[in-house]
Amino acid sequence: MPATSAIDPLTELMPRIAAGDRAALRQLYQATSAKLFGVCLRILSNRDESEDVLQEVYITIWRRADRFEAGRASVMTWISTIARNRAIDRLRARGPLAYAEQVEELEIDDGQPRADALLEAAQDGEALGRCLSELDERTEKVIRTAFFEGVTYEALATRMDAPLGTVKSWIRRGLAKLKGCLES
Repeated sequence: MPATSAIDPLTELMPRIAAGDRAALRQLYQATSAKLFGVCLRILSNRDESEDVLQEVYITIWRRADRFEAGRASVMTWISTIARNRAIDRLRARGPLAYAEQVEELEIDDGQPRADALLEAAQDGEALGRCLSELDERTEKVIRTAFFEGVTYEALATRMDAPLGTVKSWIRRGLAKLKGCLES
């Protein structure tokens, strides 16, 4: 590990949370809840649902803290992924015609990088960014929207005014190109 890297204070909380330390969970909540609420709100566009999902996220963190591996991702990336996945699950539970409008005015800015930026950085952001930029503009847009904003394929098809099968094909071909680019 380089001498310049500092220990993430959130990382130090995870073993304590795994051991059942409620104070550590409270500290994690105080440090991260605004960011995770923003992730949920961006996907769900509904404050009440976002609050419900946020509660589920911290229950999941409490139950699965022992599964966190500091060598694989930062705490913020790990918990942002949990929040994103829970919010997408809730969005999908609404039904196949769920449409998540972006609501910029409801976002809560806490001065930290957005969750999609954290996820991108955790997955070797430089290589991923380079490979994404090699895709045609439409394909890059649908992949970013689907995977970084959590928009369902159905909602994406509605946004793009394109048939669902076509959008799925764009994403499938784009992911295949990304995989090839990232493996080279």
